[in-house]
Amino acid sequence: METTTATAAPARAGRREWIGLAVLALPTLLLALDTSVLYLALPQVSADLGADGNQTLWILDIYSFVLAGFLVTMGTLGDRIGRRRLLLIGAAAFGGASILAAYSTSAEMLIATRALLGLAGATLMPSTMALIRNMFPDPKQMGTAIGVWFSCFMGGMAIGPLVGGAMLEHFWWGSAFLLGVPFMALLLVVGPVLLPEYRTSGAGRLDLASVGLSLAAILPAIYGLKELARGGWDPVAAGAVVVGLAVGVVFVRRQGTLADPLLDLRLFGYRVFRSALSVYLLTGVVMAGVSLMSTVYLQSVLELSTLRAGLWLLPHNVALVAGFLLAPRLAARFRQAYVMAAGMVFAAAGLALLLLVEPGDTALLVTGLVLAHAGISLPMALSANIIIGAAPAEKAGSAASLMETSAEFGIAMGVATLGTLGTAMYRGSFEAPAAVPADAAEAARESITAAGGAAAGLPPAPAAELLHAAQAAFTSGLNVVGAVGAAVFLVLAVIVYRGSRPA
Repeated sequence: METTTATAAPARAGRREWIGLAVLALPTLLLALDTSVLYLALPQVSADLGADGNQTLWILDIYSFVLAGFLVTMGTLGDRIGRRRLLLIGAAAFGGASILAAYSTSAEMLIATRALLGLAGATLMPSTMALIRNMFPDPKQMGTAIGVWFSCFMGGMAIGPLVGGAMLEHFWWGSAFLLGVPFMALLLVVGPVLLPEYRTSGAGRLDLASVGLSLAAILPAIYGLKELARGGWDPVAAGAVVVGLAVGVVFVRRQGTLADPLLDLRLFGYRVFRSALSVYLLTGVVMAGVSLMSTVYLQSVLELSTLRAGLWLLPHNVALVAGFLLAPRLAARFRQAYVMAAGMVFAAAGLALLLLVEPGDTALLVTGLVLAHAGISLPMALSANIIIGAAPAEKAGSAASLMETSAEFGIAMGVATLGTLGTAMYRGSFEAPAAVPADAAEAARESITAAGGAAAGLPPAPAAELLHAAQAAFTSGLNVVGAVGAAVFLVLAVIVYRGSRPA
């Protein structure tokens, strides 16, 4: 079935649409599982393929680089050629690339197949969100459907370490990639039956120059932000960000001159759209930085194993899933602006608890993370509903791709900015014990990971003192990042309250 922009009053979805939503949840769950499982498999991958440190980083990063670069293009392409068609093409490509990745014989081959997975992944995310817009025209049902979609994504993130750990204990590392193949095969079989087709009638040709400009803007910017986060100040990385921003200006200007732009700038004319998009960007910035600091705290300050650290992170993922499901119900009973602003205030209170965390404190950290994630789940779920619902039906793919791109940029910016802030606080507050040799103290000042390496070469007593000093310094960085995040969320509470009200 192929339709065009609807003019009738919104109809309520029936059984077929809700079963179709379950089908759309498959790629969402898969993408979340795929990412989290790879982190666990990486040591085996590196050892088996002989990947050096630089290649290992590219195995991790190339997927997100390509994904972010092609989201805008694929969102618009789906509006033109058909969202279901693009989804099925992407599913077939993702399944094939997953098989190639599983049986990679070299680090270079795995990097290339991970790039293909990123390209295929860029077709899946905006297509699923845009199809939800078509299948659930009723705003209340759309909100519930988006909440379910988000819950599947975060559920995949939550169970990923458990599923991955079980698989890697019994199978080789390639099984981490094969995990998604049955999901994609099922989508290819049932998708044409349960999912409607939708494409924009009278859409013009895809402007290839705009595609090139979008890639030349997004890829350098994402690369530069990641490198700045990983290694600190670097002129090449900073230059890449500047180049990306400059090309982005050229891209935006070109869109204003085209009859059929790759990115319709008129979407930004909706105040609620701009406000909701800012929620995605800034929430990504804060929570990426907080998640980075919290994960390192669990592993380097509390000295937990990867598995135990992952288990301590499960509660806040559960809270996030519950919030996504609860948000539409709250919005049905109270004004949406109140629900979103209250969620941000609640999240700010959770991050404020991180100010009180001391070295060795697990309960307060986990409590703060649970409150923060429960809080952000409300504005995030409702913002997604606003972004997709505010856009005209024929621009739903473009709107969804903008939402996903802002989230990618938010994560990269959060690691770069708040991660750097945490590192600066660590170095500024680190005080080496008098019993520690100067060279070891200087090495430990770089990072808490370096402090662990420096302590390994010392006698037990000074090693314990050095680790204690490093853990105290890192905790002070976590405190500051939590305080900054709480302040940003309070500002966001005002933004979402004002921005989500009718104009």
